[in-house]
Amino acid sequence: MKYFGGCDVGSTYTKCVIVNEEGKMVANTTVRSRIVANESAKEALEATISQVPELNSIDDLSYLIGTGYGRNKVPQAQENISEISCHAMGVHVTNPNVKAIIDIGGQDVKGIAVDTDGTVKTFAMNDKCAAGTGRFFESMARAFEISLEEFSNLSLTAKNVIPITSQCTVFAESEVITLVGEGKPRDEIAAGIQQAVAKRCFVMAKKAGATDAITLTGGCAKNEGLKKAIEKVLHIKVIDLDIDPQLMGALGAAEYARVKGMDKEN
Repeated sequence: MKYFGGCDVGSTYTKCVIVNEEGKMVANTTVRSRIVANESAKEALEATISQVPELNSIDDLSYLIGTGYGRNKVPQAQENISEISCHAMGVHVTNPNVKAIIDIGGQDVKGIAVDTDGTVKTFAMNDKCAAGTGRFFESMARAFEISLEEFSNLSLTAKNVIPITSQCTVFAESEVITLVGEGKPRDEIAAGIQQAVAKRCFVMAKKAGATDAITLTGGCAKNEGLKKAIEKVLHIKVIDLDIDPQLMGALGAAEYARVKGMDKEN
């Protein structure tokens, strides 16, 4: 049995996936990214390889592809492919019916339209501001003095929404701290934050060609409050994936590695 790897070195987390010849995911790992990208990649790769009894080292992978902002730093990778292409392919092999993606990463937001073969039809990216990204949500959770997971569910109990007017992460955090200090209902403040981010996703969803349904990838796809806000603001259904949405980039890279590796063998 041959095995193929994909390593997605993101700004916040590094993800690794290994698939077999049939394209089945047999191992995966997610670790917090370090300052040095190649160290993050090495840690994730070694942890993932250790889950497969037939593999002892990176050398045992038939083909390895790097992706993400640190894709050039993946040790022993035969090549690298953009995270936009890899997220599209990862979603395609998970659910080929999905044609539109919003990928919310640690530092940017992307809208991706997926073609019938899993390649990218078109895309748009907002990387000029951290508002609405993973870093933004981390700042908001810090303002509430709760964990990111707790914050993600906080808005689900809100009966009303307190709008957040600031678009900048720094100013928004200051605004939230002020509202919390004034004793405003925390779940309603959180609902305002989720609504603000959902509105920022509107343009990305349109660029991705979303009409009635879309899926989310990246760590923020696990944010239940955001998913509900997007459905309400954009009037479209958010499709849940059967595989961890944070792994989509690494899974897509592994699938590209499988196809390229098998072609090379033949």
